[in-house]
Amino acid sequence: MENAVRWILTCSGFVTSVVILLIIGFLFTEGAGLFGEPVVEEGYVLAVNGENPVTDMTPEEIKAVFDEDISNWKELGGPDMPIETFRLEDAYDYFTEEQLGPQYEHAGDAIAGLVASRPGMVAFVPESMIPENSGLNFMDCGNISPGEVLGGREWFPTATPAPLFGILPLLAGTIWVSLFAILFALPFGISIAVYMSEVASERVRGFLKPVIELLNGIPSVVYGFFGLIVIVPMLQQVFGLPVGESGLAGSLVLAIMALPTIVTVAEDAMRNCPRTLREASLALGATKWQTIYKVVIPSSMSGIASGVVLGIGRAVGETMAVLMVTGNAAVIPSSILEPLRTIPATIAAELGEAPAGGAHYQSLFLLGVILFFITFIINMCVEYISSRNRAKNR
Repeated sequence: MENAVRWILTCSGFVTSVVILLIIGFLFTEGAGLFGEPVVEEGYVLAVNGENPVTDMTPEEIKAVFDEDISNWKELGGPDMPIETFRLEDAYDYFTEEQLGPQYEHAGDAIAGLVASRPGMVAFVPESMIPENSGLNFMDCGNISPGEVLGGREWFPTATPAPLFGILPLLAGTIWVSLFAILFALPFGISIAVYMSEVASERVRGFLKPVIELLNGIPSVVYGFFGLIVIVPMLQQVFGLPVGESGLAGSLVLAIMALPTIVTVAEDAMRNCPRTLREASLALGATKWQTIYKVVIPSSMSGIASGVVLGIGRAVGETMAVLMVTGNAAVIPSSILEPLRTIPATIAAELGEAPAGGAHYQSLFLLGVILFFITFIINMCVEYISSRNRAKNR
């Protein structure tokens, strides 16, 4: 019987470990696939006049050109000549239905002739539509590079001709909201834990502890609804904001959500502090408060750090509540009062609309990889702090 139980536990542990590794491997594989995708939508090209010396553009430059933020080839290192853009839907602005053909059979020759006759034109069209002997040049934009993704300042995965996958706005929003959430939650959480562990009577503690633990079971969408109805209008009125959805609203909601975790774990760690340490401190003439902050808290630091990292983990990985109150603006925030967007909220909002296997789909998996590394780094920091505290207490 004992061997059977040991075998079952070993098998379950092995299977669980393998499943976790497979999930991580799948996440990394899908995310890394983004860097093999072309900058311009697959099957399409940017065609220019054969005399145009500009041979490539970055995704940001392509977007700026088709948004008319860049209007002269001189800004791209080419001749001093105005830029004209052409998309397939613009065909009827230049040609009649007879010129294009009932089934668009003449569209390729017509578009090629148009671009050849206009030195400043750039056309975004299907590659199969342009004849081989057209005399046009195709922009060599290459594949999406890690630098463009990791250092990009704009997240616009649905832009055409070239989507933008710069993660800096999402990374900044995630860190911004999580940092302020912990700054709000940590002092209150430790204070409540100290009160419940060292000051409150058994009756008060017996009432507060179940209530605080019950807050952990409330769905995040309820917290988000509370933030949307109460916190957002309050911030809008107090700070005179045009809209109350902001990073501060997300931080306050996340602080409320992280508070029960920090309080529960930290309070349990303090109550597990050996009674002999308390008695020795008091016997040496220390007051109750001196004993708390010089003996109880330092000896419980490992447990407190665990509570903090669990709280940070909840803040970093929270989705629905943040999605509801932060405004979902994928821009690098310069103030906590501005709307922003976090990585988990982006994944939740866009994964259902991203075509499976496409660049947008793979970019969301890459965001999951980055979130994994953030959590991993946080856990490693806490392990380091805990190991140092254990070494000091020996």
